[in-house]
Amino acid sequence: MIIVAITGASGTIYGVRILEALSEKTETTLLVTRTASKILEYETSLKVDDIKGLADHYFNFQDLEAPISSGSFNFDGMVIAPCSMKTLAAIAQGYADNAITRAADVSLKEKRKLVLVPRETPLRSAHLENMLKVSREGGIILPAMPGFYHKPETIDDMINFIAGKVLDILGIRNSLFRRWTGHDTR
Repeated sequence: MIIVAITGASGTIYGVRILEALSEKTETTLLVTRTASKILEYETSLKVDDIKGLADHYFNFQDLEAPISSGSFNFDGMVIAPCSMKTLAAIAQGYADNAITRAADVSLKEKRKLVLVPRETPLRSAHLENMLKVSREGGIILPAMPGFYHKPETIDDMINFIAGKVLDILGIRNSLFRRWTGHDTR
């Protein structure tokens, strides 16, 4: 089981695409912050109710009694896409005040995969220090920085690149983007 959390930063489509891809491969749990639900609607015209059906389970992000808040609950990994700087800071400092930051805390303490997709630019020193802190504890920082070697033609191609990289980190085979096969010198 993979937990997918969507927090309040631009780029909610990354979380949606990851959830779509995972829903075909494994059991999923979804959490969406209040701010993320507003951004989701603004950026994509989707509502949380439109994407809940992609997940096997849905919990209110404020529900600290949700099973994912316990280290005894089995899950394989967690992805937060996009990951707001507020959520990143809470995770880096061990401030588990909601189900998302608590599940991330569980991921780190139980040595499970935690993938954060920060979506902010430019970055200040505090952001970088928080990313480094989470990375040192085993979290994986996968910024929303699409590659261009696959020659994307659409925004979907760029979104799929990031979603595919997240699935790669989680160990889930996918064909969301064309992989580098070397430079053709013809």
